[in-house]
Amino acid sequence: MNSISWTWSVCAALFLAFFSWYTSFGGPLTESEIDTYMAYFELSSSDGTPERLTSMRRFMEEDTGDDFVMVNVIEMYDKPLAISGVDPDDSSDAVLGKYMEYMYPALFARASHPVLVGEAANVAMDLMNAPGMHAWTRGAGMRYRSRRDLLEIATNPEFSGSHEFKVAAMAKTIAFPIDPWWQLGDPRLILGLLLALIASSLSWFFSAKRG
Repeated sequence: MNSISWTWSVCAALFLAFFSWYTSFGGPLTESEIDTYMAYFELSSSDGTPERLTSMRRFMEEDTGDDFVMVNVIEMYDKPLAISGVDPDDSSDAVLGKYMEYMYPALFARASHPVLVGEAANVAMDLMNAPGMHAWTRGAGMRYRSRRDLLEIATNPEFSGSHEFKVAAMAKTIAFPIDPWWQLGDPRLILGLLLALIASSLSWFFSAKRG
C-alpha cells in the first residue's frame, strides 16, 4: 500500500471511529427498557407526581432513537442554599460545578455536550402567560446522543447524591427536549470535511514529491 492509500485509509478509520462514537445506533427504547426506567423513577423520584411520571413515560415511548437537544433556561441563586458539602463562601456557580463533576464525564463518555451556552443579556423580553418567569441567569442547549443515554446518566446511582448541589445552586430552571433538531455545524460533517481536506492535501504532496 502506497503513501496515498495509507493516508486515505487512516483518515477514513478516524472518521468511522468518531462517527461510531458520536452516533446512536441503538434504536428507540424498548418496552422492557421503558418499564425498567419507569420503575426507577416511581421509586426514587421525590417529586414523582402522576403528571410528571406520565410525561416521562411519553418522552420514552415517543423515542426516535436519534440524538436530541435539551433546552435549559436557568436562574442561579445569589447565594447557594446551605446544604451538606456547600462551604459558607461557595458561590452558586461553584456549587453547580460540584454537580457537574459527575455530569461532564458521564456526558462526554456518551458523546453528549453543549451546543449552545451563554449568560442572559437582559430579562425576558417577550413573556406571555408566564408570571414570575422574567428573570434568568443563563441559557444552554445540551445535545444528547439518544434518550437512552440521558436515562442511563439520570439513573446512575452516582447521580443521586450530586443532584442536591443542582438544587442548592439553581433558584429555578426550565428544561424541555427538542427532537427532531438540526444544526449547520454537525461535528460529523465538519470532521469529515477536515479529514478529506487533509487527505487530499497529503495526496497532492506525495504525488508532487514522487513526480
